[in-house]
Amino acid sequence: MRNLAWELRTRLLLAAMADDGMSTAEYAIGTIAAAAFGAVLYTVVTGDSIVNALTKIIDRALKTTVG
Repeated sequence: MRNLAWELRTRLLLAAMADDGMSTAEYAIGTIAAAAFGAVLYTVVTGDSIVNALTKIIDRALKTTVG
């Protein structure tokens, strides 16, 4: 019984000390990638072609008559 308790204690300590998460460098790279993706997305969405296309869609929807 004492051997089983020692093995359980050892496994719990190893599980608690495991370093399976991201390191600081990985967080930094992930943050930079997310910021770059956001910048590209902002540029695409605020571009003239997207704004014009959305304006045309909204104008067409508002001019539709029921009949």
